[in-house]
Amino acid sequence: MSFLPAAMQAAPLVNRLANHPSPYLAMHGADPVAWQEWSPATVSLARQQNKLLFVSIGYFSCHWCHVMQQESYRDLRIAEVLNRDFIPVKVDRELNTALDAEMIEFARRSRGMAGWPLNVFITPEGYPVYATLYSKPDQFLGLISKLSERWLTDRDELKAAAREAAGGGKPVGSIPLKPASDHAAVWRQRLVDDALAMADPLRGGLEQARKFPMAPQLTALLQIHERHPDARLAAWLTLTLDLMAKGGLRDHVGGGFFRYTVDPEWHTPHYEKMLYDNAELALLYLRAARILGKPQYQEIAFETLDFMLAEMRDAETGAFITSTSAVDSEGREGGVYLWSMEQLRHTLSPDELALATRIWGLEAAAESDLGYLPQQVREPTAAELAQLEPVYRKLRKERRNRSLPKDDKLLAGLNGLALKALSEAAATAPRYRRSADEVKDFLARQLWRKDGLQNGMGHGKLFGPADLEGYAYAASGLRYYARLSGKAADHAFADKLAREAWRRFHSPRGFRLAGTTLLAAEKRQAVIADGPAPSPSTELITASLASHDKALRRNGVAALGFTVSPAGHDLFMHASLVAAMDAAASP
Repeated sequence: MSFLPAAMQAAPLVNRLANHPSPYLAMHGADPVAWQEWSPATVSLARQQNKLLFVSIGYFSCHWCHVMQQESYRDLRIAEVLNRDFIPVKVDRELNTALDAEMIEFARRSRGMAGWPLNVFITPEGYPVYATLYSKPDQFLGLISKLSERWLTDRDELKAAAREAAGGGKPVGSIPLKPASDHAAVWRQRLVDDALAMADPLRGGLEQARKFPMAPQLTALLQIHERHPDARLAAWLTLTLDLMAKGGLRDHVGGGFFRYTVDPEWHTPHYEKMLYDNAELALLYLRAARILGKPQYQEIAFETLDFMLAEMRDAETGAFITSTSAVDSEGREGGVYLWSMEQLRHTLSPDELALATRIWGLEAAAESDLGYLPQQVREPTAAELAQLEPVYRKLRKERRNRSLPKDDKLLAGLNGLALKALSEAAATAPRYRRSADEVKDFLARQLWRKDGLQNGMGHGKLFGPADLEGYAYAASGLRYYARLSGKAADHAFADKLAREAWRRFHSPRGFRLAGTTLLAAEKRQAVIADGPAPSPSTELITASLASHDKALRRNGVAALGFTVSPAGHDLFMHASLVAAMDAAASP
């Protein structure tokens, strides 16, 4: 019997990702790297063999994740080292949001930057040692070879350093605050002042080399402006929303918004489209139409929802998929969205091409070998906008012949964000009510089980228990739906999810992002920052404050008044929290 563990340790690893219900994991199923899933069994295997875990985190629509797969993870030299000296693990960040958040924070803390693909080496005990992003094959091979040698000679030193850097998993320090006190007004004004100090006064957004939509922050600032009108804030919000809608961030042919632009002019996008961006931006433009007095924003909101229904809706369940890829089926970045002059001449009439040339700036050289991205380089007149409609119709028809890979996972949290937008839109445009009903039914009938909310499903298979983000976003979306339906049963279901979220993910020491990340240092946070999607802790707080359940309201008030001191130093990244505090303190 004593030889059984040794034999198990000696058995070569095999790639376990073929036919995985996550498209991102499944696409790695044919790699020569013997990818494992992130699980207790995999961590246990690393401890048995005393090997570093090589944890590679990415997502389906991440362009550079695809590049690194082609260059490195299909390189037999690299696969040999990873399979021999490490336990290689592939993670879909959208299925392991808590682990992803911890590793992003580790990369920022240790390297000063983060992003995807994110590759982290973790000790068998669960402490991260080293993080790296995209690397060219020879550079990456050199790195893993050096780490392998270092692990053989200095593993105790590496383990001690990783354990010390993790800080033993101490909870984040916090200070009590009363949201109804003057703190709400002080933080609100500081947030507005900070945002305007960072604002790009000519191009909207922030003064950055790349432009991101920042939907949680813009939504929070719009909410604050509604309660406390500020002409400077209104002007910047309007400028930002105008330029996001006119430039390359928005798909003028098919609708919807891309993830970000790689330049400060909102001109050249990174071409993936995410469900969370489009759901949030649809809601943002819908509210901005009313608050800023810009009725054209409502049409942008409806166009974005129509894109979601046309391109991201799962026909069988009525729920929404996670994303569309930045590359087409031939691996060309932006290939679905770009048009050569030859293609435009073939598709459009001479008059239509002349109009497109003027509005889209086609007299300049194309920035991509694949051609031009339609966008409003010059301001069209009302008559020209009407004349562009048949142009867009022709391009949409032609674009149906192009193939775009999609991540067809159906996630609880992201569908909660979609339900939020659909429910608010349906109050104005009843045609969205049926779609809201379908998403609500998906959450209630497909993803709710006796043991709680499931993270989502892919190809009919459930992904396991939901994390804080899944519960919080779903509870928030269901609260909005219950206001639309007016049914006590729908409010009760939103309450049920909120109660479960508080029970599973909150204690007097703060929030945790998941039941467990399998890391040694499990952290709690008094409040969670906004990311591309809003803070899940703030979403849970606001969904609870909107309840008639006294216990839920007490939880929301208590958590809102227990906030983390670093938030006071970076309020822009906690804008949703500040807006929630302001709402609680306002009459």
